[in-house]
Amino acid sequence: MAMPNIERDSELLEAQAHIWNQTFNFISSASLKCAIQLGIPDIIQNHGQPIPLSNLLAELPINPTKNRCIYRLMRILVHSGFFVQQKVAGNEQEVEYLLTPASQLLTKDHPLSLSPFLLAMLDPIVTNPWHFMSTWFQNEDETPFYTVNGRTLWDQAGQEPVLNKFFNEAMASDARLVASVVINECKGVFEGLNSLVDVGGGTGTVAKAIAEAFPHLKCTVLDLPHVVANLKGTQNLNFLQGNMFEAIPPADAILLKWILHDWSDEDCVKILKRCREAIPSKEKGGKVIIIDMNMMIQEKNKKEDNESIETQLFWDMLMMVTVSGKERNEEEWKKLFLDAGFSDYNITPVLGLRSLIQLYP
Repeated sequence: MAMPNIERDSELLEAQAHIWNQTFNFISSASLKCAIQLGIPDIIQNHGQPIPLSNLLAELPINPTKNRCIYRLMRILVHSGFFVQQKVAGNEQEVEYLLTPASQLLTKDHPLSLSPFLLAMLDPIVTNPWHFMSTWFQNEDETPFYTVNGRTLWDQAGQEPVLNKFFNEAMASDARLVASVVINECKGVFEGLNSLVDVGGGTGTVAKAIAEAFPHLKCTVLDLPHVVANLKGTQNLNFLQGNMFEAIPPADAILLKWILHDWSDEDCVKILKRCREAIPSKEKGGKVIIIDMNMMIQEKNKKEDNESIETQLFWDMLMMVTVSGKERNEEEWKKLFLDAGFSDYNITPVLGLRSLIQLYP
């Protein structure tokens, strides 16, 4: 009788579990989207203390026949780190929930709320192209997004006000957090500047924060007409319709916040050359301020960096699927800078998975 190969069986079962986990990864994000749409983080926040499940059910806008399922929804979100579950004091049969730092960032009233960003990234118009990746690999389309929609994301946003609105809201929600950190931690970046152009700055969230923090600094937001139309400026902030591939108005500094990762290397060089034309020499204070990812090198990092590396890889795939861009490591950044005619740069990893890059002519 043949002896069972226990080690081989164990490997097969582990492989099966790994495949299952990867297959069902979408369930975590879909469950979180559901919780936000139902207002669960806000209900817990407004309760002012840990909320018992019975109280949560009483406030949820759901059909009573679905009450029994909320515990299961909360259970996976507790496992994912978005809520804390504990027993109600004096009632071992009831559980109650608290927010975590992550779910606090998903409440509507949080000044740095990321709910708009999450809802935009999980909208079908963004998620549908992922189902056509294999088709795209076999055709000549620029992106899977183009394969599905017959036009680029930028063209789609220009034609569909709803898409334009939720895209701008998503970018603004991220911009609020980034602006807060940059102004608090990197004030020196803006010292000595008298003018700044925020290229592709959307509705001006970052530029507004900079203009308020540095009243002497004249800030301009340059973006496409459908983005900045009807937006009103302030004493030291104005909005300008334009195209960064054609011309960028002159200024001491150009800000590119989460712009270059949207574009191919060839397009990035074109953008950077326009930036170089718009700023004075390094000796006169000219520079380009870039906020973007500097990809980690997997083999050089410790095991505890795996989650951060995975997130950066997710972003790189998102750029490939939606806009034909990419995330870059330092060597790739350096090549772009040199090809665009710049002489020097420095990278400061002060923004979590992203870095602040100062680029000099």
